[in-house]
Amino acid sequence: MNKLNSTSMVKVLLMLFTFQFSLLTVSAQGWPENYGGVMLQGFYWDSFKDTRWVLLEQQANDLAASFDLIWIPQSGNCGSQSMGYDDLWWFNDYNSSFGNEAQLRSMIQTFKSLGLGTIADVVINHRRNLSNWVDFPKESWNGEDYEMVSTDICANDDGGATKKWATSNGYSVSANNDTGEGWDGMRDLDHKSENVQRIVKAYLNFLLSDLGYTGFRYDMVKGYNASYTKMYNEDSKPQFSVGECWDSSNTIRKWIDGTEKTSAAFDFQFRYTVRNACNNGNWQRLSQQNEGNWPLVSINFSSGAYRQYAVTFVENHDTEKRSNAAQDPLKKDTLAANAYMLAMPGTPCIFLKHWQAYKAELKAMIAARKLAGINNMSAYENIANNTKYYANSIDGKLLVVVGDEKQVEPGGGWTKILSGYHYAYYLANSMETAWANKGSGDFSEPFDVELKAVSNTDDAQLVYTLDGSEPSATNGTQTLSGTLVRIEDTATLKVGLLVNGVVSGIITRTYTYQEAVPSEVVIPDFCTVAEGEVCAFFEAPTHWTNTVYCWAWTDSPSDNFTGGSWPGVACELLGTATNGNNVWKWTWDGKKQKGSSATQP
Repeated sequence: MNKLNSTSMVKVLLMLFTFQFSLLTVSAQGWPENYGGVMLQGFYWDSFKDTRWVLLEQQANDLAASFDLIWIPQSGNCGSQSMGYDDLWWFNDYNSSFGNEAQLRSMIQTFKSLGLGTIADVVINHRRNLSNWVDFPKESWNGEDYEMVSTDICANDDGGATKKWATSNGYSVSANNDTGEGWDGMRDLDHKSENVQRIVKAYLNFLLSDLGYTGFRYDMVKGYNASYTKMYNEDSKPQFSVGECWDSSNTIRKWIDGTEKTSAAFDFQFRYTVRNACNNGNWQRLSQQNEGNWPLVSINFSSGAYRQYAVTFVENHDTEKRSNAAQDPLKKDTLAANAYMLAMPGTPCIFLKHWQAYKAELKAMIAARKLAGINNMSAYENIANNTKYYANSIDGKLLVVVGDEKQVEPGGGWTKILSGYHYAYYLANSMETAWANKGSGDFSEPFDVELKAVSNTDDAQLVYTLDGSEPSATNGTQTLSGTLVRIEDTATLKVGLLVNGVVSGIITRTYTYQEAVPSEVVIPDFCTVAEGEVCAFFEAPTHWTNTVYCWAWTDSPSDNFTGGSWPGVACELLGTATNGNNVWKWTWDGKKQKGSSATQP
């Protein structure tokens, strides 16, 4: 064995110190500095049909062309149809309302292969019980067992009702009260409990290392002390962490401080400010504090900038218009709201319903943001401020105007690249780049893409190719700024500035033609009907784990064909459909409960 001399020893120690310091730095970042990515909230309330794992995976290429992160619903089995906020199983059952475990893993891996990270919805403030008020599933992972017990429930859960029930039924709860706000819907977990801490840490590591998630969205973080988010993040080291600290005050900033900046937070102040401006038709409100407090993207305190930790949004599953009168939705100017958000610092999170309704426009806005290099630490300056319009310059590269954009003339140093109802985008001519107003992704109908020269050279031309080859003075089609190029099939568009025979500022767009397929029911081959057989087939959601029963009847004449005793006759499990749902069959035995004139169901 070679011996280390003193110089080598010092080098080794320095390397070890540097490595350890790097680990500490990674574990404490909360959200990467200068991050330029955009996130999609990949669901809305009761989005059970639209956000099945198989359907989201089918959109992977299109989503990855614009987004860097996608936040999906809590993916464990909750015991019934659920959006996941009454979580039950953490390790061993991932047959959820959105698909089964195999489909979940396939989707996450497909996203990851395309550079799209998946954000898990982590619900650890509370948990659903298995069969009574205080019991939880016994699970195992990586050779260890994990089971919460009644003493992992806060002493004051449900205002003391849980403790009262537990005592009268021979159980005990924790001696510790909740470290945050209580919620009566489920059992509030005692995060002081070593057992709770051990299980939560294992759960988060399971999500990252086993299922393949990239980071976490922590639900209802006001329900437990922020120091526990710090503890869990430093143990699991997610690349991205964002908390739902739903508040209209500086509580959000204080929560980030409480995590010691190991987590970002959703910028509810930003959302309220934008909503108020849009709903009231008063764009000057974008420069006003909301209830006396600035959005995170707008504030700097002596402890440092908060823009890095601001995940901005203008709508989510809790604030969208629903039957609940308590909701406070964005009522108009959805495109303008998103245009403003996508131009500003912070990490923007687009709501799925907005993406579905305005996909082409949002793709172009995201492309403009990324071309200008806007990130979560970007600086901005207000250049126009009026009740009828509002304009900000971000990093001196991207100019956003919302409201009556025709009243704002930014001057000769800018080129308008996008405009729509109550919004416009400009790029600084100093960027010296080409521009195409349609973002990359899938399409099913031919469309035109407008090419523009963003340059201080007045007569700058453009040169483009559609085969992915590099445009040059001798390769590609030369044209003027403002040209429309027809896209009818899969193409890789490359376009650059052509000035004095030199091509620069090349951008790329990848357009993939996907023929529109009408929605149809695909009947599995195992669904067969014998001659003379009277039967019915039923596709059950993946969370229906028990036997399916059939109840068949006619009202007039009043006949029952399934024995007349609820819930009827057990069906036969045939197999699994291509979407992962189980398929059951009921066959009539030829009998009726009553001997009237009806011949069959």
